[in-house]
This record gives sequence, C-alpha cells and structure tokens, in this order.
Amino acid sequence: MSTTDRIEKQITLRAPVSRVWRALTDAGEFAQWFGFRLDGPFAPGKVIRGTFEQPLDEAAIMQAQRAAGLIPSGVRMPQGKFVFGTIDRVEPEHYFSYRWIPYGIDADADTENEPTTLVEFRLEPVAEGTRLTVVESGFDRVPGHRRARAFHMNTGGWEAQLENIRKHAERA
Repeated sequence: MSTTDRIEKQITLRAPVSRVWRALTDAGEFAQWFGFRLDGPFAPGKVIRGTFEQPLDEAAIMQAQRAAGLIPSGVRMPQGKFVFGTIDRVEPEHYFSYRWIPYGIDADADTENEPTTLVEFRLEPVAEGTRLTVVESGFDRVPGHRRARAFHMNTGGWEAQLENIRKHAERA
C-alpha cells in the first residue's frame, strides 16, 4: 500500500459517543453537517441515495487543484436523486463505514464503473468526550487520471468535514 492509498484524520469532540454516533448515522443529522440530504435509515448493504444541497464555486475548486500542482478538472454536480454510496458496516456507537466514489463530483469521474473507497468512522470515549477517527482507503484503485486529484480533494474535504461535525455535535 502506498502513502497515497489512505487518508486518516482524527478529532476529539466535546460530546458523548451517543451524540456523535447519532450525528454520523442518522440520515437527517448527517445531512446537516455533511451537505448531502440522504435517504435513510442507514443499514449494512443498503445503497444510499440523496440530493446535493451545497453550492460550489467550480473556478475556485479548479484553482485550488492548480495551486496543489494537479491537473484540474471541472465539477459535475449530481442531478436529482443520485447514489451517494453503499453502507458497509454498522456497529452501534463504535464503528460505521460506507463505500463511495471518491471525489465523485469530479467531471472526469465514471461514477457507474469506478472502484470505490472505504470510509470508516471509529468512535472512542475519552475524558474530553469522543475521539473520532475517519479513515478513507483504497485510492490506489482509483483510475490514474484522477487518483491524485481525488486524494487531494478528499484530504481537504475530510479536514473540513471534521470541523463541520465538531460544530454540529458540540452545539447540541
């Protein structure tokens, strides 16, 4: 496995495990911090569909890709109900995972045929609240023409999403 096959991020949230778990696995709460409105409930093997609700600045995204030394691509926004991913495992208040097309809004992504990455959330009680670890792995299988871009965009994406879930879980 290469050093670009896996993204791992960790954050400590000032919220109990049960609160963080609900933010991750309740489709309505997931939508509030992640930016996709998803059909729930989440169950192993279930294909999750949803709608994209965040406006994106395609020019800014492409500029960020150029600044990172990547060949930029445009954005293809999902229309209507689209497949977000497939739920992999649900182990209450400990582990949640799903598979998806990494950086699936990339205009060069073949969302019907590309291999997926595995996104894992691990929750651990700590004195301050909950340690949340997010791991996304499988980037070595992403087609070469978009692998570095998907890895870079999802690395930054997970940094932003951890801040989003922190704000969401800690305010309740």
